[in-house]
Amino acid sequence: MARYAVALVDEQPLFLSALAALFKSDDGFHVVAQGKTADDAVAIATAHAPNLLVMDINLSGDCFAAIAAVARLPAKPKVVALTASASVDSAVRALHCGASGYVLKSSTADELLAAIHSVSRGETFISPCFASAVIAALRQAAIRRVSAHSVRLSAREDQIVQQLLRGQTNREIADSLSISEKTVKHYMTILMQKLNARNRLEVVIAAQKLGTIDDPATRYSN
Repeated sequence: MARYAVALVDEQPLFLSALAALFKSDDGFHVVAQGKTADDAVAIATAHAPNLLVMDINLSGDCFAAIAAVARLPAKPKVVALTASASVDSAVRALHCGASGYVLKSSTADELLAAIHSVSRGETFISPCFASAVIAALRQAAIRRVSAHSVRLSAREDQIVQQLLRGQTNREIADSLSISEKTVKHYMTILMQKLNARNRLEVVIAAQKLGTIDDPATRYSN
C-alpha cells in the first residue's frame, strides 16, 4: 500500500515532535520534512512535494500567503491548517487561500487522524465544533461574490464612489470631476438604486461589500 507523504510545520518543537510521532504511528503516512515558519512551509512543499502539508496559521511570516503559494505548486499538496485559533474569519480565509482542512489543536489524536484521512481522500474537513459557522460564512461570501458580478458600476459611478470615500460633498465631487452638481446628484440616484442604498453612507458600505473600492482597514495580500 502506498504511503502518504506528509510535511509538518509548527513553531512549537514539543508539539511538532508529538505530531510527527502521531503520523509515524499510522502506516498510511510517512513524515518527509518538518519546519517552523511560513517560509519553511513553502520551501518544504517546493523541495519535497509532499501529498499533505500540515501547518499552523500563527507562524512567523505570512501564513495565508504561504497556503496560497503551496496550493499553486505543480504537485498541488493538500494543506491542512492545524491551529489553536477557533476564528471563523481565519478559517474562511485559509480555505479561500487553498487549504483543504481547518482543524483545531484541541482535537483528539483520533479526531486529527480522521480529519487527515478525510482530506487525503479529497474531501474538505472543518472541526465539527464550529463547522456550521464556517459554512455559513462561506455561503455569505459566495452570495457577495454573485452580487458583485450582478452589479456593475460604470467608470463614472466608480469615480463618484471613490470621491464619497474621501468624504467629499456633491459640490466638491463636481469640481473634482469637472461635471455639474446636478450631474453628481443624478449619479447618486443611480448608485442608490443599483446598490439598494438609502443614503451616501450606505452607498459606500455597499460598494465596499461588492469589492468595488478598497477598505484600508481590511486590506491584506494573499
